[in-house]
Amino acid sequence: MISLQTLTVELNDKVALLRFNRADKANAFNQQMWQDLRSALDWADGESGARAVVLAGHGKHFCSGIDLSMLIGLQSAIADECEGRKRDKLRRLILDLQDCVTSLERCRKPVIAAIHGACLGGGLDIALAADFRFASVDAVFGVREVDIGMVADVGSLQRLPRVVGEGVARELALTGRDMVAEEALEARLVNRVLPDAESVLAAALQSARLIAGKSPLAVRGSKEVLNYSRDHSVADGLQFVAGWNAAMLISEDIQKAGMAAMMKQEVSFRD
Repeated sequence: MISLQTLTVELNDKVALLRFNRADKANAFNQQMWQDLRSALDWADGESGARAVVLAGHGKHFCSGIDLSMLIGLQSAIADECEGRKRDKLRRLILDLQDCVTSLERCRKPVIAAIHGACLGGGLDIALAADFRFASVDAVFGVREVDIGMVADVGSLQRLPRVVGEGVARELALTGRDMVAEEALEARLVNRVLPDAESVLAAALQSARLIAGKSPLAVRGSKEVLNYSRDHSVADGLQFVAGWNAAMLISEDIQKAGMAAMMKQEVSFRD
């Protein structure tokens, strides 16, 4: 089991539960937390005993965004006598943070975000990179970067329009206003709204266990095809899935699933 400074990790019933663990800071992201997030998702990707991932937060909030102390320390982190080299360091830092978020999409195992309380700024960036999201009635979403004089740069402006549409995404990004859970459900930002944090986590774990009972090859392939098809034309997506199934369709999983359906029995797949 992987051990991290700012996230807790559990593995039960083939489901990895990752929880942000800076409750005293409303789970705001410092530099270590970004790195721990990527490490956790890379671990889940390679851990054969994990078939699905639930991402949640300890304390009162999912994630309140970036820790302001990290922003304050930015100048010293990129300091250089040469202005060009200073800007290059900043660019590399931004690209690294983007990669930390993209680790949710890169992970072959489906990731479910179980959101309660604040899901703001960087927290929304991360939630949008999950495969789908559940929220509690007290959840609040927002693209807050405009309020501190910067452009959101680790994923919200790219992923949010694909989830809620251009109009809603632009309104949130340009006004910085909050979106409450019921509106998020109506906008299809979240799949379900539950009464409280405990209910959200329970629902996410239930969905993750349902996924974990399916063919690992089929689940991983479905996620990869969905991600590819989102970023390409329909024709390209059809070509991609044809190649995928030509390579992966003939497996012991499809034989097991077919036999179990015929016999009306439950089926168990290898990791």
